[in-house]
Parts: sequence; C-alpha cells; structure tokens
Amino acid sequence: MCEYMVDLNEIQEMLRAQYGENKKITDGTYDKSLAVKCINGTFVGKKTENIIAYKGIPFTGKPPVGELRWKAPVDVIPDEGVYEAYYNAKSAHQVVSETENASLYYQSEDCLYLDIWKADDAAAEKKPVIVWIHGGGFELGGTVEPISECHNFVEENPDVIMVSITYRLGVFGFLHLSHLPDGGDYPDAQNLGLMDQVMALKWIHENIAAFGGDPDNVTIMGESAGAASVTLIPLIEGTHEYFQRVIALSGSPVFTRSPEEAIACTDELMEILGCKTVADLQKLDVETFVEEAEVLSLRVWPERDGKYLPVDPYEAYARGAAKDIDFIQGCDKDELGFFISGFGLDFYNEWAADRMEKKMAQLTEEEKALVESYCADNRKGGYDFSEEEHALYAALFDQIVFIAPLFRLSENQVKGGGKTYTYYFTPESSVPYMRCGHSVELAAVFKHPEIIGETGRAFDETFSKTLRKMWVQFAKTGDPSLSAELSPDGKAKEWPLYDPENRKWMVYDEFDIHPEKESDRKVLDWDRTYFLTKYYCI
Repeated sequence: MCEYMVDLNEIQEMLRAQYGENKKITDGTYDKSLAVKCINGTFVGKKTENIIAYKGIPFTGKPPVGELRWKAPVDVIPDEGVYEAYYNAKSAHQVVSETENASLYYQSEDCLYLDIWKADDAAAEKKPVIVWIHGGGFELGGTVEPISECHNFVEENPDVIMVSITYRLGVFGFLHLSHLPDGGDYPDAQNLGLMDQVMALKWIHENIAAFGGDPDNVTIMGESAGAASVTLIPLIEGTHEYFQRVIALSGSPVFTRSPEEAIACTDELMEILGCKTVADLQKLDVETFVEEAEVLSLRVWPERDGKYLPVDPYEAYARGAAKDIDFIQGCDKDELGFFISGFGLDFYNEWAADRMEKKMAQLTEEEKALVESYCADNRKGGYDFSEEEHALYAALFDQIVFIAPLFRLSENQVKGGGKTYTYYFTPESSVPYMRCGHSVELAAVFKHPEIIGETGRAFDETFSKTLRKMWVQFAKTGDPSLSAELSPDGKAKEWPLYDPENRKWMVYDEFDIHPEKESDRKVLDWDRTYFLTKYYCI
C-alpha cells in the first residue's frame, strides 16, 4: 500500500502547518457577515470561495482536563465574547498511526470542539443538517482528517449544512473505573466518548439555527466507530430530540463490550502500569499512558452497562427504541481488506489467530462446529492473494463484524416498527490486498477524488455524485430515492425499504446502482454466522 501513501512526515508537516489557536477578538475588528452568535459566544468563520467554515467551536463549558478527566462533559456557559473560529482544535490523545492522519496532528485532552460548513447564500428556509462522527476504532481519528473535510461536499450541495464533531478516545473516553478502590467518583468513565457526542448534538440543536440550519431536521452520520456511535446514540435516553435520521457506514452495536470485558481490560492495563487506583493513573505522564494502553487495541469500546447503554442493544431495537428514527446503513464488500492491506498479512494473521483463540472459547461445541465448517469452506478467507499467504479468517470476520450485524440491525429496526434503507458497496480499490475494503467509500462520500490512499484511484464521478445525492435526499426527506430530474445520470433510482421477507438492499456497483435481494448474492451465511452477533465483536 505504501506506493499510494504520502510520506508520513510530509503528512504531519502539512497537517501541523494548518494549526493555529483560535483567540478572543477584543478590538471589534472582524467581518460581521462571518460572525454567528451562539449561546457560548459569537464565532467568526473564514470564507473560501462561497463556503464559510467555522472551526474549533467548543461544545462544552470546560475542557475535560485535570479534575474533569474521566468525568461527564460540562454543558456550555453563556458568553457574550467574540471568538475566532479559524482553526481545527487539537486531536484527542491517541497513538500515532499511518492509517489515521488525525493522529499525526497536535494532540490534547482539551479536544471537545466541532466544525461547521455552510454556503454563503441568502436561503429563506432552514437547511437540513448532517453531523459527521469520525471513525477510528474509538481510539483514533479527529476532525482534521483531510478526507472528511466538508468544503467540497457543501460546495456541491449548498442546500445542506455539514458539522463534524470530536469526542474523547481510547482510555480517556472508554475506561471502566468504578470497580477500583476510588472509582466511585467516576461512574461514567466507560462511556464518556458517547456522552461527548451527545453533548455536541445538544449544542447543535440549540445553536445551528443561527447558522441557517434546521434543528428539527438533523441526520447523524458516521463510519466504522462513528457508525457504531450513530447506532448507539438512538438507544440513549433523551437523545431523539437532537436528530431524526441516521446514516451508518460499516458499523453497528457490534462495536461494544460487556462490563466484564471492560473490567478485564482495565485490570490488564493497571497491572502493566503498576497502578492500583485512579489516583495512581492521574499521576502518569499522558504520552506514556497512551502508549502502554495500546496493548488494548481494538478492545476499548463503549460499554453495555445497562445504565447509559442497554445490555442488549439489538433487543432494544426490536422493542422499538428507535422506531421514530429513519436509517440508512450498509457495509463494503471486502471490509477486512483494509486491515490486511494497511497492517500487512503477517500482523493481520497474528491478530486474527489470537482473536479466534480467545473468542472461540465463548462458543458452545455446536456453535464452534458451525464456525469451523464455515472456515473450512472458506480456506482462503474469501481473499485470493495468489502466492502470498492467505489471510486467516477474513471472510469470517467480514461476516461477524460487519455483514451479520448489519442484517440483524436492519431486521430488528423493522421488527420494532421503524424503517431502514440498507446498502452494499462494491467498487474495488487498486491498492494491493484492499479490494472493496473498510473505508474505501469515504473519498467518494466527501468528494475528495484526489485522496487515493485507500482507493488507489478515483471512483467514477457520476457514480460518486449519485451516492452523495441519494444521501442528501435522505437527509432532506427521509427517502434516498432519486427522481430522474435529481439523478446525475438522468435515470430514476428507486431505493426500496428493507423488509425481512424480501431483504432488498441498494447495491452500489460502480457503473450500475440498483436494488437487489440479498439472496441473489448470498452475501450473508445466515445458518453459520448470523448467530455470532449475540457475542458482539468476537
């Protein structure tokens, strides 16, 4: 994959060159046409061509540092001051990773900020709002990620407003602490990242009208951990007033863990660090803490604690917890290709074998036999790497991490009285081993054909524009179908609602977007892998 990647040092220099500190404006010298009054201040944006961007707006009253580390976010405080909104805030603390450019940016615990993009026009009606929640396994990512910069999207679709939000990551956002001797003061530590997201949505609900947005027409959209987030937020009490629709790309409630798993992770980390209490953790150097916590990689998830999140999210959907929320959700054809390509076959195979050894122990003998039978029929994992070592369990992990949870959520959302539109994304990257891997659609979603780190090439322009138009139409109306007049190729695109009997989804083939029955491709092995969703992220 390296031949498609820019040198990491170059990326870091490029990102950090954009950094600046937003300051309070005290002399009155600012462009009043770019200023928007909000509850916690008046924020002045920057105009590029016909798009105004407001970056680094705080959505909490105090940053989560010092005594507020591992505490719930604090609501904003009314403020009559005027502030620059020119620069991205720092990324949340995270390890440096070549797969997430935001990790190369400046980092800080003071990270709870959002960005807004709007067209500079005199629209009479309030515009639909799309809120982007970034991915990164709940341990990586940020708003500075170039691929999700929303200028191009809003330039093409000036009738919507885009917002991108941050949240605490890793051990600062999802660390179970209440079982420790002094952990009683930290009852929310296991789900703080989600609490941050909800606080951001509250700020948007209360302030977006000042930017020309409609607070009663908000769509929350995310990919990977961001998609898991937007499928978990509807299950949190009191959130439905903040949004009406969800777009989930390659993620679901499968990206969660039980209290027992969370406690085991904390205890493992405490032993490594030689700590006994939260007070001990507070004394650690932040960089050392983050580096040592890397041992928990891809195990630091939101917790099904029965308090903030339900013990069984899927059952909550089946009971109608989100029946008033409209959904688009889907996955990519070869999700695991991203991890195989990005981390290499050797690393991936080692991780997959270790994960299988630990998690197979959860299964009954009958269930183990089903999994072993599936793997035996997919010895190459569904990924043909010619003379290279075949990726272990790739097809299985595609099934249990992405495909089966997608269908379970679709089925339960409909069972609970709600509606969902489901999709299957198929265009392939030219990057070795990637195929149609996790996140390959993002360059098309945000209109960045020049960014080819995952795709190796630009996807067809008409195809990419059609995808965006369908999702914008969904944000506007709750129905992503396009009339011939709205469709970029002049052909109507009717997207049927998902129903458990026909199981139709929209197939995003690069030169033929069309609905199909899942049974036409037999993407999911209903008999041998669907049951694994009850174990969440195996």
